[in-house]
Amino acid sequence: MSYEFRALLKKVGSGTHTSEHLTREESETATRLMLLQEATPAQIGAFMISHRIKRPTGEELAGMLDAYDLLGPKLTAIAAPVTVMCNPYDGRSRTAPINCLVSLILAAAGAPVIQHGGDRMPTKEGVPLIELWQGLGVNWATLSLVQVQEILEATGLGFVYLPNHFPLAQAIVPYRDQIGKRPPFATLELMWCPYAGEAHLVCGYVHPPTEGMFREAFAFRGTTNFTTVKGLEGSCDLPCDRTVILGIQKIDEFERLTLVPRDYGFAAKEVPLMSTHELIAEMKTVLKAKPSELFQATLWNSGFYLWRAGLCSDLEIGFLTAQELLRSGQVEQKLKQVMERVESLQSIVSY
Repeated sequence: MSYEFRALLKKVGSGTHTSEHLTREESETATRLMLLQEATPAQIGAFMISHRIKRPTGEELAGMLDAYDLLGPKLTAIAAPVTVMCNPYDGRSRTAPINCLVSLILAAAGAPVIQHGGDRMPTKEGVPLIELWQGLGVNWATLSLVQVQEILEATGLGFVYLPNHFPLAQAIVPYRDQIGKRPPFATLELMWCPYAGEAHLVCGYVHPPTEGMFREAFAFRGTTNFTTVKGLEGSCDLPCDRTVILGIQKIDEFERLTLVPRDYGFAAKEVPLMSTHELIAEMKTVLKAKPSELFQATLWNSGFYLWRAGLCSDLEIGFLTAQELLRSGQVEQKLKQVMERVESLQSIVSY
């Protein structure tokens, strides 16, 4: 048993009236002891549920991110600024995810993208991005971090896969199922940047207080280029059936941005989640630029992210650019390039 950890557990787990917030340093220590399994299973489970009930502070989340920086993987810097898409690890269960398509469009336009996540995960057990990539022919799960780095440099796309690239974090995933609730680690994952170079973080969320925690934690850590998205099921995907609420931080200025889809001709009901097989088939029709609700949602999202990445002077040009990239076949060609790179690396390992 870790007596050092027990002291930290007592602070967060003492109840509504007597619990205390951890300092950034204490939070880093607690997270590190959990990741290294120096705390016992009983201690880890108790801490997770107590911390959830108390609610983490921005300072505590900053300390948790410090521990991830210390023990976790990082892709090294490449020449161009990178967009890091931070989606919920427990996936989607109601609406169709399009972040893989958006990432392909950004990469085809010359704006590199990194995603991160794992397999189906408690408590939602929704469809994760790794499965969608596999359906499109890209199996990130078989690659080492060095190989992901090679693909990022060659194609502008990368995926940090928790089970292979951060087994310490993967090892605490079962606790989510055992406690039956998302622990603050689920919030941490929406802010984590497994990249060592210049990055623009995109952080999805559901509940407005979460955005406040993002901003506070980033202020502690000196993170000055990020976008917050009140997205579909807490993802980076912009909704089509309601006003989009965004926060844009550039250096020392934070701007609140609201976008009304119908003002740009994109108002529609959200595309419901279908079977993975059906969703992959629909995604492939988008790559062929065939009109559909999913195609429209992809243009809506991609146009915004092309603008946010600085590749387009306004949103309208962003939408037109995304459409042209799809219709010209450049996005489909980008997927083919990634597939070929992955396959070539896999064949080397097999040989």
